[in-house]
Amino acid sequence: MAVKETNRSKKTSRAIRKTKRLSEVEEIALLEAWIESQKPINGTNPLSFPHLPRDAAIGRLGDGEFSPYAGCKWFDQLPLSGKTKDGLKPKYLEMSDIQRASLPHSLCGRDVLGAAKTGSGKTLAFIIPVIEKLYRLRWSNYDGVGSIIVSPTKELAAQLFQELQTVGKYHTLSAGLLIGGRKDVETEKERVNSMNILICTPGRLLQHMDETPNFDCSQLQMLVLDEADRILDAGFKKELDAIISQLPKKRQTLLFSATQTKSVKDLARLSLKDPEYISVHAESETATPEHLNQIAMEVPLEQKLDMLWSFIKSHLHSKLLVFLSSCKQVKFVYEAFRKLRPGIPLLCLHGRMRQDVRMAIYAQFCEKRACLFSTDVASRGLDFPAVDWVIQVDCPEDIAAYIHRVGRTARFSSKGKSILFYSPSEKEMITKLQNAEPKIPIHLRKANIQKMQPISGLLASLLVKYPNLQALAQRAFITYLKSIQKQRDKEVFDVSKLPFEEFAVSLGLPMTPVIRFLKLKKGQTLTAPATTTSTTKEKNVPVVARNDVLADDSESAEEEDSGDEILRQKVAAKADGEADPPAGLPSRVLKKKKLKINVHRPIGTRFVFDEEGNSLPPLAALAGANGADDGFHFDKDEVEGRFKKLKEEMKKHDKEDKLLLKRRLREKRAEKKMKLKRLQGEEEEEEDEEEEQSRGRRNKRQKLYLDSDDDDDGQTNPQMDGSDFASKMSVDAQVDLALQLLNKMNS
Repeated sequence: MAVKETNRSKKTSRAIRKTKRLSEVEEIALLEAWIESQKPINGTNPLSFPHLPRDAAIGRLGDGEFSPYAGCKWFDQLPLSGKTKDGLKPKYLEMSDIQRASLPHSLCGRDVLGAAKTGSGKTLAFIIPVIEKLYRLRWSNYDGVGSIIVSPTKELAAQLFQELQTVGKYHTLSAGLLIGGRKDVETEKERVNSMNILICTPGRLLQHMDETPNFDCSQLQMLVLDEADRILDAGFKKELDAIISQLPKKRQTLLFSATQTKSVKDLARLSLKDPEYISVHAESETATPEHLNQIAMEVPLEQKLDMLWSFIKSHLHSKLLVFLSSCKQVKFVYEAFRKLRPGIPLLCLHGRMRQDVRMAIYAQFCEKRACLFSTDVASRGLDFPAVDWVIQVDCPEDIAAYIHRVGRTARFSSKGKSILFYSPSEKEMITKLQNAEPKIPIHLRKANIQKMQPISGLLASLLVKYPNLQALAQRAFITYLKSIQKQRDKEVFDVSKLPFEEFAVSLGLPMTPVIRFLKLKKGQTLTAPATTTSTTKEKNVPVVARNDVLADDSESAEEEDSGDEILRQKVAAKADGEADPPAGLPSRVLKKKKLKINVHRPIGTRFVFDEEGNSLPPLAALAGANGADDGFHFDKDEVEGRFKKLKEEMKKHDKEDKLLLKRRLREKRAEKKMKLKRLQGEEEEEEDEEEEQSRGRRNKRQKLYLDSDDDDDGQTNPQMDGSDFASKMSVDAQVDLALQLLNKMNS
């Protein structure tokens, strides 16, 4: 009976599988017919079609014709498989604008260039066509790689992989995530050939193409570039060209980004065929999300950390995302603020971190309310839930970078706020943002210096306490200047206009680090003209949180919360007769580098202090007071004469020093020669001794000892050399001696 039941169950399972295959074949045939009969016209935007009623979602209308899905609003009104629709429910029911506009074209197999605002649902616009195309082709593990999705960052690739798992969980397609920073490359090489969908970064994909045996993409059906403008730029040019050269030209290509490229040269690299350019927000009044409140505030470079600290202290119950230029800046600000304890959890994210650490931080920031310090690695595509504020401490490199940064908040239909700190030398960026097309509604505010909490004194004490933090502050200083120098837009970014000394003091550094990479012209100094600074004296006291850090002097201030007011600028008047403070501390010279005297240095610019600590005019120590109240007076000819005399003495001392150096070098060389001669002589003496010893051993072996029996006393004769003994005997005596020896031997 048991055998019969087993056979019956096998037959039942085979029948179910057969029915399932038949149902899939019928569904695929229906979808193919639906798509073929209802193709949208080339060059049209389906958003222009009117919406269908909700009860038309069954796929057919009353007259028996297929529904014109080009004007659909719901996912179940599109020619999608039942498994995909089940994966979309219940999270995704209604389509966004970019999905309504692009899906009809991409489901037909056309190349698409999609451009839409950040947070508008571009991910589903290319994940759904990828799944549907491989499903209709009945793709399996034996068919190899059918689709490749390329992402510029590891975090974005991981986010796309999670979205693919959600939508395609009812399909039998296999997918793999290929990103750098992992140690299991050998495991990837074993499994990558059996994957149907690959989500990867350009570098990792190219590594598998070069190193993995039998890696085959000749059957590729679809290529997707997410954040296409970032992948097509110079940073990934070599990798992308190498990848495209190994892919078949007959394929479908989808490109999506918030700032899409229209360059014919870039599109020709991808071998696109009559692509459909779809920009759902091209006619929109703004290039950024509608529910985003954007603020820009002029903050001098040396006060940016003070403003950032004050902003964080006044928004302890908000979720903050802070953008900085370089990895070292992110690490320094994170470590310093973490030791100061602002009262909110702090996280940092940059490209120099290990992959597992980056993914863990990304997950933490998605789950809890915190402040994340990051580089532009988190500016593209990442969907951080419920970000309240995006703070740009450093100015973005261009308008596209600004749009991507602020797009981390106000995603979909939620609200958000962003604030940009720009220095006086970066005012041109604000002009470009205001004149951008489509417009970027950014509001200018003024900072209230009185409400700001200076922390440079606290940072200085931290650097003394933690030497490692001081080295990190120096690297942050240098990397920021390098990032400014490497920017292409010189109208906005001019490193020569930055206040080096004040910026170093704001980081807590006791002296300005040496800037080796800057090539200065003859007579040019490193320090730019000092900017107006606040006269607020810094004290090493605990920082107290304040609720009124932000104030607004514009008409929209009434609509803001009291905690989100922007600071008003109030500059304290300088007391009469008060001397200006020193512009900065002298530059430090590293120990490994020789000190070079700058003959073109300005004369008389150093500060002199008296015994009480008061600053005196330059060269005051050399002048004589005339008793008047108007200060010291100098004789210009006397000063110039003194400097000439000092220069002559310096030249004289230089000659003496050179002669002394030559004499010392000559003595060193002579001493080395004598030492070599002594060593050679000792070696020769040792060789002679060895030869004599070996010669003595050879002579000793040739000695002959003879005994005599003719002594009357019966004593033996003393031993002597055979040659001496033979020379003292006559011929007859020698013959007799030989005969005696022979007789003894015979007896």
